Amino acid sequence: MSDFDMSDVGFDEERDGAAPPLPVVAVVGRPNVGKSSLVNRIIGRREAVVEDVPGVTRDRVAYDAEWQNAKFTLVDTGGWETSVTGLAAMVARQAEYAAQTADVILFVVDATVGITDADAAVTRVLRSTKRPVVLAANKVDGQMQESDALDLWNLGVGEPFAISALHGRGTGDMLDAVVAAFPETPEGSTDDDAEDGPSRIALVGRPNVGKSSLLNRLAGEDRVVVDSVAGTTRDAVDELIELGGKTWKFIDTAGIRRRFRALQGADYYATMRTGSALERAEVAVVLMDVSEPLAEQDIRVVEQVVEAGRGLVLAFNKWDILDEERRIYLEKEIDRQLARVSWAPRVNISAQTGRHMEKLVPAIETSLAGWGQRIPTGQLNNWLKELVAATPPPVRGGKQPKILFATQAGARPPHFILFTTGFLEENYRRFIERRLREDFGFEGSPLHISMRIREKKGATPGRASKGSVRPDRKPRGRR
Repeated sequence: MSDFDMSDVGFDEERDGAAPPLPVVAVVGRPNVGKSSLVNRIIGRREAVVEDVPGVTRDRVAYDAEWQNAKFTLVDTGGWETSVTGLAAMVARQAEYAAQTADVILFVVDATVGITDADAAVTRVLRSTKRPVVLAANKVDGQMQESDALDLWNLGVGEPFAISALHGRGTGDMLDAVVAAFPETPEGSTDDDAEDGPSRIALVGRPNVGKSSLLNRLAGEDRVVVDSVAGTTRDAVDELIELGGKTWKFIDTAGIRRRFRALQGADYYATMRTGSALERAEVAVVLMDVSEPLAEQDIRVVEQVVEAGRGLVLAFNKWDILDEERRIYLEKEIDRQLARVSWAPRVNISAQTGRHMEKLVPAIETSLAGWGQRIPTGQLNNWLKELVAATPPPVRGGKQPKILFATQAGARPPHFILFTTGFLEENYRRFIERRLREDFGFEGSPLHISMRIREKKGATPGRASKGSVRPDRKPRGRR
């Protein structure tokens, strides 16, 4: 047993600690002026989805940023136009809400186009927020365009900072102005903010199953854009929501599409964001639209959560519109297609009407508890001894492997290592997993069971020793 090394098992069991509230900077402007490019420039990595098409960013998306040792939260917003309808109007409302709740507004304008009617209208709204405004005159790639930036003085919101989000030109002076405008106490900060980091819950599912509607229902406001067009959400959006007397961090994600390699442009990066959201989450709520038959995409999303080692809750949306016949067929689909995750808590909800939303938090708490559960080594081995005595491992290659010892190497998710004298068949490992769940719980969490096989010392089994002759064969004569 001396070869067992806990460092071989790489599980990070740290949680987000308490942190003081940071100033909030909202990046606003009309569509396609380079807001997301500027966000990527400030945070130093390609995180915000960028494409040379207006309207790629649709929600408020927050990122951690830092300039000259000053840390702040940077909020990217969708393109803001004041006289629009439909989806564009909802995007505009998100941007306006971000500006009203920010400490500093970074107003981005395309200097090569000049002041448009939309820019002037946005300026009037920004003045009404009574927040500090820093004006970024973007797409000034050289001295030839600097005169274009000077024209933006006419907006009446202060000095225009000539910058190039693409090349980084002039962004240092602009950020100096942003940091200088920070208030001593960030807007809306309270002592209650400085508590232990909230549990992180990812809302995932194939496109257009109601993830954003669910987040808005939980938040009690139109936090993200909702539209019947599949793929409206393209970024992972974080939202702190208080439910059941506890604060949770919900992450709304772009819909997971099955053919990842076939995706292009913004959808490609949006799918990458979903994987990133799962990595940051502790529990994933997989939302499925029960008004349609369960699809292969639904199953793939569930598999992706299990592969990521995250806690799992199955949420069946639009349950209130099911008739009795569809409900019977759905139960059969669930039994057949989701049998491998029968351990996951299940809630039948309606994001539209709020039906049974109160059941979601207990299901998440159950999954979190299973995800972090541990069994003491002595208790585990006493249990395993009785299990193996009643049901020994099957014979393999004429020999029966023995389980010498077991330990739980980690949690979040639970990971067990079995020290054996031979290979254990997959069916037997599944049997152990099933009995672990029956006797100890682990509801809502995937379990990982691995083996350490002890090598026998001495001659290789099955190999004749030197000078011996097999009894079933005669010695070969010389030719």
